[in-house]
Amino acid sequence: MAYKDIPKSVEKFMQSITEKCGEEHRDWAENFNAAFANMLLTTVKRQEDGTTFLLTGDIPAMWLRDSTAQVRPYLVIAKEDDELAEMISGLVKRQFFYINIDPYANAFNETANGAGHQTDHTQMNDWIWERKYEIDSLCYPIQLAYLLYKNTGRTDQFNESFVSGVKKILDVFATEQDHANSPYTFVRDTDRKEDTLINEGRGAEVASVGLTWSGFRPSDDACVYGYLIPSNMFAVVVLGYLEDIFATILPEEALLQKAHKLKEEIQQGIEEYGRTTNQEGEDIYAYEVDGKGNATLMDDSNVPNLIAAPYLGYGQMDDPRYLRTRKTLLSKENPYYYEGKFAKGIGSSHTPENYVWPIALAMEGMTTEDKQEKERILNQLVATDAGTHLMHEGFDVDDPNQYTREWFSWANMMFCELVMDYFDIRVEK
Repeated sequence: MAYKDIPKSVEKFMQSITEKCGEEHRDWAENFNAAFANMLLTTVKRQEDGTTFLLTGDIPAMWLRDSTAQVRPYLVIAKEDDELAEMISGLVKRQFFYINIDPYANAFNETANGAGHQTDHTQMNDWIWERKYEIDSLCYPIQLAYLLYKNTGRTDQFNESFVSGVKKILDVFATEQDHANSPYTFVRDTDRKEDTLINEGRGAEVASVGLTWSGFRPSDDACVYGYLIPSNMFAVVVLGYLEDIFATILPEEALLQKAHKLKEEIQQGIEEYGRTTNQEGEDIYAYEVDGKGNATLMDDSNVPNLIAAPYLGYGQMDDPRYLRTRKTLLSKENPYYYEGKFAKGIGSSHTPENYVWPIALAMEGMTTEDKQEKERILNQLVATDAGTHLMHEGFDVDDPNQYTREWFSWANMMFCELVMDYFDIRVEK
């Protein structure tokens, strides 16, 4: 069952945002209302078992990452709307149902219909749309479960499926601290090198240094080096959430200690190995490392990225190393930073050169205290929507009418969250 009408609580919230935007920012309100309604009316599919399946948009599958970001702004309303909270709780339960099927998969089918990338050389089954292992795919469902609790007080999402899924997540994180002994491999028959892993599906070699390995980035593109630092940062944050959950909500000492040990080891790995220097010789965070001295200086548009660290709960926006990193990445020193006639910001290897992503622009806005900068970015986003009143995956900085993905719910909701952020409306962490 999908939403046929916008819930009254959501209509009221949209009206409130419209009033806050006023005449000066009427275009923000128009895009906000279009995007906020679009998510509920086009992507939500309630299941007979009480769980919730969320389409990512124009691909008929559910990503663990995207689905979390799609509903996150609604947590603000779910405090007062039990039905909305129920829908989000149903999503958490669906996410952990999938994680229990396979914690290495990133995207799943609504039913066991065998759709998706079934010819990939990895352990596929009919539930799995794609099996690219990405740390963030396991972080996001934990984040959603915890933020639902923090914002509404609900605990029904912390069921047996959640606990068994968390055990699998902790096992995978620990296993991938020594990737040489991992059972996971991935090869796709393709000419696009970003869609497959080298070294017979194992990826580039890494040294065991406490960090946990990821085959792919949040863009679903292959990592150059196996230790993806922003995703390791996100892992540190959600492992902290698990410490709280297994200390206070579901007291379980063994899981508490396992989460704590992993958190400490990964954090130490970030401090010792997750850094590099920019052209000025300053100490900044690396995007990827291999634990053997190699590092990439870059940022990608997909979250988690380095720009997103304080948004995700890793450090503060005024941390000196973060500020140095941010300044470097929002410059030509980042190979995926583009500037043109209509926009400037971070793009991705996933889309053509000179295409920037609304997701990255929204994240840039949510990680600054500067209201004028937030306003500039929001104005840029509505001016580059190609007249659709919705966001896209990426667009050409010199011609916003050239864009990828007409229906991309994650991007829509990141825009909405930035509008809310501008008016100091934020999800409780």
